[in-house]
Amino acid sequence: MASSAPSATPQYLSHFLLTTNLHHSKQHLFLHPQPFVSTTPYSKASPVVFNGLQTIRYRYHSSNLHKSSVPIRFLEPNSRFLQMECQDNSSSRKFSTKSLSSDGSATSSTLSQSVFGVLHLLVSLGIILAMDKLLKKAFVAAAIKFPSALFGMFCIFSVLMILDSTIPAAATSLMNFFEPALLFIQRWLPLFYVPSLVVLPLSVKDIPAASGIKICFIIAGGWLASLCVAGFTAISVRKIVKTEMTDAEPMAKPSPFSPIEIWTWCGIFLVSFAAALFYPTSLGTTARTCLPFLLASTVIGYMVGSGLPSAVKKIFHPIICCALSADLAAFAFGYVSRSGLDPVLGYYLTKASSNPGAGDVLMGFLGSVILSFAFSMFKQRKLVKRHAAEIFTSVILSTVFSLYSTALIGRLVGLEPTLTVSILPRCITVALALSIVSLFEGANSSLTAAVVVVTGLVGANFVQATLDKLQFRDPIARGIATASSAHGLGTAALSAKEPEALPFCAIAYALTGIFGSLICSVPAVRQSLLAIVG
Repeated sequence: MASSAPSATPQYLSHFLLTTNLHHSKQHLFLHPQPFVSTTPYSKASPVVFNGLQTIRYRYHSSNLHKSSVPIRFLEPNSRFLQMECQDNSSSRKFSTKSLSSDGSATSSTLSQSVFGVLHLLVSLGIILAMDKLLKKAFVAAAIKFPSALFGMFCIFSVLMILDSTIPAAATSLMNFFEPALLFIQRWLPLFYVPSLVVLPLSVKDIPAASGIKICFIIAGGWLASLCVAGFTAISVRKIVKTEMTDAEPMAKPSPFSPIEIWTWCGIFLVSFAAALFYPTSLGTTARTCLPFLLASTVIGYMVGSGLPSAVKKIFHPIICCALSADLAAFAFGYVSRSGLDPVLGYYLTKASSNPGAGDVLMGFLGSVILSFAFSMFKQRKLVKRHAAEIFTSVILSTVFSLYSTALIGRLVGLEPTLTVSILPRCITVALALSIVSLFEGANSSLTAAVVVVTGLVGANFVQATLDKLQFRDPIARGIATASSAHGLGTAALSAKEPEALPFCAIAYALTGIFGSLICSVPAVRQSLLAIVG
C-alpha cells in the first residue's frame, strides 16, 4: 500500500495548493514527517469538454476514507499548516472558512471561464456566418455567379497575410480570436455533408436503375483514377525538386463527445418528437415543428457513429450511421403520424429560407467551411511555400483530370447529360461542388451532394490499403492523393492513422475545391465540358 501514495496524494495536494494559494499566498504549509499510507481515495473524473478543450477534475471518494491509515485533517481557521498523522479512531475532517471561500472562488472562476468560452464561440462563429450570409446576398444582388464564400476566403487570407507582414501580433490575435469557431467547424464538419444522404431516396427516385449503376461505376473508377494521377504526379515532382520535409504547424484536434452531450440530444429528440406528433404545426409549419427532432436524430447518429471502434468504422462510417439515424427517425414519425416517409424527408430539406428544415440548418454551415479554409492555409503557409511545386502541380492536374475524365466517361457509357453534369465535381468538397453545379443549367444539386459524399466514403474506407498497394510511401504524396480524390472524408480517415500526412491533406483538400471552382467559373471551360458531355 505504501507505493500507492505517490500516485494519488500529490495530485490532490497540488490541486489543494492551487486553489487555496489564490487567496492565502502567505500561509505556510507544513507536512508532519510521519509515515504516510494511502488507499488512493482520489480518482480522475471524466473530462469536462468545451469545444475541443478539456478540463480534468478530480473526484473524492468518501467511501474510501475509513480505509486509509493516515487520514488528512484540515485544522481550524487559525491554523497555518496541514497536518498528517496516524490515528486508530475514525477520523473527521474540518474545513476552514477560508478554505471554503477559496474553493468557492475557484468554482466561480471556472464557471465564469466557461461562460466566457461560450460567448467567445458564439461571437466568433456568428461573425463567420454573418459574413457568409452578407456575401451571398451581395453576389445575388449583383448577379455574380462566382462563389461568394470563395471570394470571402480570399479576402480573409489576404488580410491575414498583410497583417502578418506588417503587424504579426495582429495576425496572431485574429487567429486566436477565431480559434473556437474553427474548432467547432472542424468538430462538426462531417455533419454538414449528411443532408444529401438523408434525402437520397428522394434524389434518386426518378433516376433509372441503369443510370444509377453507371454513376456508381464512375464514382468507384473515377476515385481510383484521380488518386493515381495526384499521387504519381506528387512523387514525380518530388523526385525533381528534392525538397526535404520539415515539421508542419501542429493542428488542433477536436475532443470526443461526452455522455452529457449525447444524453442532452436524446432528451431533445424525445421531447420534440412527441411535440411534433401531437402538435404538428406548433412552430408555424410542419417543417419547423419537425426540425428539432430531425436535427437531434442526425446529431445523435453522428455522435454514436464517432464512438464506434475503428474496425467497425471501416465498414460502418459515422456518416452512414448519421444518415441512417435521421432516416429511421423520419420513417418512425411518418409511420406513427401516418404521413409516410417521403413527406417527412421533404420537411428535412426544404431548400426554402423562409421555411427551413434540419438539413437546411446543417447545410447553412457549408459557406463557413469555405471561409475557414483561409485560416487553415494561413496556418500552413510556410509548408505551402516550401512544397509549392508538389502541391500545386498535383492539385491542378488531378482537378482538371477529374472534371474532364468524368465528362468523357459519362458520355462513353451513355449517361444522361444532365446526370453527367451533376456529378462533374465528384472529387470536390460539397460546399464548393454545389457552387460549381449551380453554374450549369439543369443540374441536380441533391444528386451532386450525394455523389460527392459517396466518393468520400469510398475513399475513407479504401484509401489507406490502396495507397499501400500502389507503394506510395511519401507522406506528401499520400496526403495529396487522398485529399484530391476523396476530399474531407478521405482526409479524416487517413490523418487519423497517419498524422504526418494531415497538413498536406488539409492543404490539398482546400486547394482542390478552390481551383475547381476557379476554372469552372471561366465560361470557356464550362462550354468545353458541356461539349464533351454532349
